Amino acid sequence: MKTFAHFSLTFSLLVIPVTSAVAGVTISSPGNGNQVSSPFNLSAYASSCSSQNVVAMGYSLDGSIDTTILNGTSVQTQVSSGTGSHTLHVKAWGQNGASCVTDVALTVTAASNAPYIPSNAVSVSSIQTLSNWQAVYDVGTSGGYSTGSMNLVGTPSRSGNARQFTTWFSNYGGVRYHTTFGDDNESTNFLYDVWVYLNDSAPSIGNLEMDLNQVMPNGQTVIFGFQCDGYTSTWDYTVNGGSAWNPSDQWAHSGAYCNPRGWSRNAWHHVQISYSRDNSGNVNYKSVWLDGLQEPINATAYSAFSLGWAPTLLTNFQVDGLGSGGTPIVLIDDLTVYRW
Repeated sequence: MKTFAHFSLTFSLLVIPVTSAVAGVTISSPGNGNQVSSPFNLSAYASSCSSQNVVAMGYSLDGSIDTTILNGTSVQTQVSSGTGSHTLHVKAWGQNGASCVTDVALTVTAASNAPYIPSNAVSVSSIQTLSNWQAVYDVGTSGGYSTGSMNLVGTPSRSGNARQFTTWFSNYGGVRYHTTFGDDNESTNFLYDVWVYLNDSAPSIGNLEMDLNQVMPNGQTVIFGFQCDGYTSTWDYTVNGGSAWNPSDQWAHSGAYCNPRGWSRNAWHHVQISYSRDNSGNVNYKSVWLDGLQEPINATAYSAFSLGWAPTLLTNFQVDGLGSGGTPIVLIDDLTVYRW
């Protein structure tokens, strides 16, 4: 039998503490050098910055002075960007004013099912910040009553200037919020692009309506009406069942699913709607995207109205109540209309 000598070893361990205060901001997604499509997911956190507790975080792209700021120690959001090479700056601020930033380089490519926007398209962005928004009770929600107020808020927001709509209603009443943003009677193709935020008041929302109105060269107004219908759980589009001079404004239900009460709460949702028209006011509703998921509509409907308007481009955002009464709060941000 073999025998073994017994011996012991003594180790001295040097423990070096690792603190997140030095690193500041940790970005989980996207990774440095990643290729992403717009919008892409941003996930980051920072518990401390220069030994200070973090009270807010934010992000910006490239050399932009516009920073989206969010309270708390983490960021979970989607970021929209043009295609190409970019630098994403993710920032944190401590309770006593310290600031930390981590940068990642990324390449943004066009998603395969993203809406088509030609290079010659004209766009008007940040429409939610215009000062000429108005609110009016929609008589189409007959039997009820509603009134609304608006204000620009920095939180929650994506751009730092989101428009908040607060609607008070009874018996299914609705408020139509609207603004003009130019005039162009020649363009025939459009993409309506907006981010919508719902909070815990969403159960009192019946419909969310997002429209564009354009006066054509013949003086008639085309209504590109579109809504997320919480009664039939469909995306709906406008049809004039009569004539331009004797109109019959109706909603037609598509086969695409939508119910605003099913959208996640306290989160931003990306809505994109594409449509075109001919010179007689026939509208081709093409597709709608909700949070990057495309739903084909592929419907053509007559939608011209003789309203006697001067040349204008006008957009509506309407909130319809559900039930005997309530106060839904809805925000929009980064409202952009592309036309060509």
